Amino acid sequence: MKIEIKRYIDEGEVHEERLGYEVDLEGATLLEMLTEIKTKQDATLSFASGCRSSVCGSCAMRVNGKEVLACAYKPQEGDVVEPLKNMPVIRDLVVDMQKALDFTKVAKAWAGESDAAVALSEEDAAVNELQSDCILCGSCYSACPVYEVNGEFIGPFALTRSWRYVSDKRESDVAGKIEAVQTNGIWDCTLCGECVPVCPQGIAPKSDIDMLRNKSGILGYMDPKFVGGFGGGLDFGAPSF
Repeated sequence: MKIEIKRYIDEGEVHEERLGYEVDLEGATLLEMLTEIKTKQDATLSFASGCRSSVCGSCAMRVNGKEVLACAYKPQEGDVVEPLKNMPVIRDLVVDMQKALDFTKVAKAWAGESDAAVALSEEDAAVNELQSDCILCGSCYSACPVYEVNGEFIGPFALTRSWRYVSDKRESDVAGKIEAVQTNGIWDCTLCGECVPVCPQGIAPKSDIDMLRNKSGILGYMDPKFVGGFGGGLDFGAPSF
């Protein structure tokens, strides 16, 4: 089987190049094929991996334009493998996720001081269960088209993590967390849904962002694109004759 990999070649000056590799491994995952290439054909190939069990998320990359976990994906003849989008490439298939991870701080996406007097029912715990499974692989961040126009967008996995805590009945700072996602956050999402099918954990950041919008509305926030749009009464523009 032949696959192509987008490489960063240093020949005095770094440039991008697709290189083809022939690998004879029946039933192998993409990560196993990459390991075979690195150990037996080209030791300079760089990629990240960790648990090999779809738990750590470190081997996320793109195949034929779609985000996958290399340890779970079974390659097909002619596949084109690339690094994740929207993040600086360190080398070959390795990207720098630091800025993406820093957006979890912007969103205050962590557990605040909990109210110990609030007891969770099984139904309450189930509300937070899915979002708690996020492995921060960056697939949704890579698939998000908003970064083409707004590099400061808080992004899908940080907003999903925000909803994880906003929806927790024990959370004492819901208002603070909602305020934190107003700028470059929930209203900047186009709700295109590109983040949903690429999540290896079955999380739908689009739905979580929609829930954050609903919660924002309850707390008195609204989409800034509409703020003042109806101020002073309905304005249908100047009449034309």
